Amino acid sequence: MSSDSYVDSVRAMIWHGDRLTLLDQRYLPLDEVWIDCTDASGVADAIRAMVVRGAPAIGVAAAYGLALAAHAGADLGAAGATLGQARPTAINLHWALERMSRVAAAVAPDELAGRLAREAEAIHAEDLAANHAIGEAGAAQIDGPTGVLTHCNTGALATGGFGTALGVIRSGWASGRIDAVFMGETRPWLQGARLTAWELAREGIEGQVIVDGAAAALMASGRIGWVIVGADRVAANGDVANKIGTCGLAVLARHFGIGFMVAAPSSTIDPAAADGASIPIETRTGDEVLAWAGRRVAPPDARAWNPVFDVTPANLVDALVTEHGVLHNPDAAGLARLEDATPTVAAGPAC
Repeated sequence: MSSDSYVDSVRAMIWHGDRLTLLDQRYLPLDEVWIDCTDASGVADAIRAMVVRGAPAIGVAAAYGLALAAHAGADLGAAGATLGQARPTAINLHWALERMSRVAAAVAPDELAGRLAREAEAIHAEDLAANHAIGEAGAAQIDGPTGVLTHCNTGALATGGFGTALGVIRSGWASGRIDAVFMGETRPWLQGARLTAWELAREGIEGQVIVDGAAAALMASGRIGWVIVGADRVAANGDVANKIGTCGLAVLARHFGIGFMVAAPSSTIDPAAADGASIPIETRTGDEVLAWAGRRVAPPDARAWNPVFDVTPANLVDALVTEHGVLHNPDAAGLARLEDATPTVAAGPAC
């Protein structure tokens, strides 16, 4: 299957000019439910409720949300604040809002709606192109054929299309460098079991779901050569915030001598965050852990701690892959060089 047909077959976000249609990922894989967002608050609600998820996809959706606000003649400052508060950890959201705000400040009022719509479309298209570049660059690092393990969902559902870590896996599978794919179930929302497995099946890539606790046994078996994950934010020193459980996989990979690769667009790098301790980590309701499908599975008086992300220290990352290339053993100096080589939007407050 060609990459173009793959992108067309898995598309979670459709822009109509006056509304944004989102594939509600809470219902996959059993049902494909679509919802329409007609204003910024609707997009913010969709991001907060995990109708749309994945750092790159959140950024693209936020850009469209601000375009909807301009289309409706709404206050862009209020709309940007609402969108910016939807999820705190994914830096792509704030990056997209900042970029949109620069454009808004530079155009006449009568051109605002059309110009912001075109900018949101550009952000979407650039993310798709970046993912293809990440896929090729990441796959080239793999001496195969070998098996790989991935975590959460980093495919077309989580991005503008094709995927980051899943884009690497797709490219590696097509080139014969990857011959087996394992995915952690990714508690408590099961993005691996529900979403990654769904995407791989649609593309004809053979994959096996493992419970999160089976990762060590899988690595000890010698069946994989790489762990490949995405990122929600990369600090200036190379520390990586990603879906909870990622740090544990990195520790295990280092113990078993397995490569650990982070695949993410350059918009995920946050030079303002000195290190992982500077990254805000979202904590969600304990009900996500204590209940399943609306039914309580823990005792009535049980409580839960439910951080959504953890931070993997830079010294556990063997390769950081962006659309601009591969940074081995990322550190502050390497990230600074990458930042200098990356086209950026001037810093400032989001609208």
